[in-house]
Amino acid sequence: MHHANHFYGHAHILARYAGLAEVPRIWGYLQHGWNTHDGFAVGTYFAPNFPKFVWADSVARRAWATGLRDVEVVGSPWAYLLKSEERYGDTPEPEREGTIVYPFHGWEQQNVIGSHDSYVRDIRRVEGDVPITICLYWNEFKDASVRRSYEDAGFRVISHGYRGHMWKGTDVHFLDKQLDELRRHKRVVSNRLGSALIYGASVGADIGIYGDPMILQAERAALGGREKQIRLYQQLHQPFVPRDYAQRLARYELGQDVLLTPRELRSVLGWEDARQAVPGTAPLASLSMMAGSGMKGHEKLARIPTDDQVMADPEPAPGSPADDTALI
Repeated sequence: MHHANHFYGHAHILARYAGLAEVPRIWGYLQHGWNTHDGFAVGTYFAPNFPKFVWADSVARRAWATGLRDVEVVGSPWAYLLKSEERYGDTPEPEREGTIVYPFHGWEQQNVIGSHDSYVRDIRRVEGDVPITICLYWNEFKDASVRRSYEDAGFRVISHGYRGHMWKGTDVHFLDKQLDELRRHKRVVSNRLGSALIYGASVGADIGIYGDPMILQAERAALGGREKQIRLYQQLHQPFVPRDYAQRLARYELGQDVLLTPRELRSVLGWEDARQAVPGTAPLASLSMMAGSGMKGHEKLARIPTDDQVMADPEPAPGSPADDTALI
């Protein structure tokens, strides 16, 4: 099925929760990020009669309004990641410090237009003299001039990895690493509303939106741009969002109260015949599980296959996105 089902390691997270020893193809289309449209990329072709799996009722209603059918609410991979952490007793949260910032990002086919230097000034003005971590999408992380804008200000600059494309180069523990970072920071902020802020609120961080909003080259009109985000979520567009409101909204948008059981999830995704993990063991170990066992996480986890291959993909070609070992 569609390669976007595997973005950010989503299929691996669902397989882990479902108790599988492998990562089969999802028989349907999985929403791969938070948005104010139908949950999918503009222009996605849907094969007839296959289900569209979305995170929340709000997305399902918008999908129906655009004409999509066979829409099922299953909750977000992020919510299943948090539930899996509860089930397998992963490491306790560290002490929180400082702010992590997620500047609005582009992707392979659209770059961002805006001033990173201006955003640096806004960050320091609002956050004050606290440790600042800038998390760039791989697109911007590989641009030395963008990194330099933040590094010259004394900020720590990281990336969670490469989301993958056409089943290649996927950092299957992208969200594990993001969860670790979010739990280490008191605040999560951005200049545009997106998945990272919703994730941050779900794990107890304070959130905020401010600064140069930036735009994508040739933004898709169907998405409604920043104007639609403000119209739907006006209370989120301020530097300091009330924590209770942010947490309630995140819980709803991530579908944390509509999660399926492992058996239900296997049935819905077409995984009933997939190999299950040995009873009493944790399936598809998470980042913190492997770290706790003394393994060097990023070295070992890179060998977990993407999709349902028996062997991991060959080493990426030099210079390819998957070859950038700094993308951690």
